[in-house]
Amino acid sequence: MKSYMAKPATVERKWYVIDAEGMVLGRLASQVAAILRGKNKPTFTPNVDTGDYVIVVNCSKVVFTGKKMEQKSYYHHTGYVGGLKEETLKDVMAKKPEFAVAQAIKGMLPKNALGRKMFKKCHLYAGAEHKQEAQKPEVLKF
Repeated sequence: MKSYMAKPATVERKWYVIDAEGMVLGRLASQVAAILRGKNKPTFTPNVDTGDYVIVVNCSKVVFTGKKMEQKSYYHHTGYVGGLKEETLKDVMAKKPEFAVAQAIKGMLPKNALGRKMFKKCHLYAGAEHKQEAQKPEVLKF
């Protein structure tokens, strides 16, 4: 019996909307990453992007367990000497809540060109409104 290997041209993609209100960040991110990768489909192929499009709304209402709001930090470097910058999760959620959700999802995707391509199918919004109404996305509940 032969194994099925998906071809990039024959992959059918759906659009899903996920409401992040009241969901724990890590659990939400792992489920979104699985959909972006296509692991929820029987046609999953590791070297082909078989995933669907995901729209995550209400990113600002995501829940964190423990003391993550004070203790979790995000780092980036400006490129200059002594340019390491640090921001706590509390500051990030106040300014750009989509960034925290994006970093969590990105961390659960493959670290290569295919993973970057998969992440482009993810659309994040801090509020309840999104711009992808024309695609007629299905509401997905976890």
